[in-house]
Amino acid sequence: MTTFLLNETTALDAGALTSTLELPEQLRIDRVVVSHAHFDHVATLPFLFENVFGRPRPIEVLAPEVVLAPLRRHLFNDELWPDFTRLPSRRRPTVRLRAIGEGKTHRAGEIAIRPVRVSHIVPTFGYLVSTASASILFSGDTGPTRALWRLAEETENLKAIFLEVSFANAQESIARVSKHLIPRQLPGELAKTSRTVPVFLYHMKPPSADRIRREVKALKMPRLKFLEQGQILTF
Repeated sequence: MTTFLLNETTALDAGALTSTLELPEQLRIDRVVVSHAHFDHVATLPFLFENVFGRPRPIEVLAPEVVLAPLRRHLFNDELWPDFTRLPSRRRPTVRLRAIGEGKTHRAGEIAIRPVRVSHIVPTFGYLVSTASASILFSGDTGPTRALWRLAEETENLKAIFLEVSFANAQESIARVSKHLIPRQLPGELAKTSRTVPVFLYHMKPPSADRIRREVKALKMPRLKFLEQGQILTF
């Protein structure tokens, strides 16, 4: 259930926003950047919108249009969940879905975001997140990819990479079909960039987590680190 809180007002993905933030913290969220429409990345958006209903300014949901379209069609459609882009009214909605261009840099409050398409079974984007002094790169859900690493090469102030690894090595067939990474693919992926910044691993499927940890440790790559729920990082 992927969620990164980039600062007090901006989140990346919403798999667990309402289950990890208290209501006053939810009310401070002004925007959610979405990597793709799979439920483990958007599951708490409906409850976030309900919890902040009536606030004076709408929450923005930012993503390329190919990510927003299934949210409009399948989730906020007045059938599965109310269409909060029209509630309490069209002139004063709870949420605005804001399409952003692929490969272009966009302002998101105090930070800048740049989407890069990665290799997953639905349209999915990693994001370069930047301030004046630092950038961090999120892979989104992906199998082996190249555009992500080209973007890493272009980013001189890159401080960290957040990289998915979903399945253990023995599950390579399901990882290949579902377009996710396994531990033995990590050295090859990281060899596609000369950047040697810390790499924080996330998105481990719970039944595979222990095996993934053992297999990553066996790679003997000290810069590979596992994220923990609630962990706070400063760059």
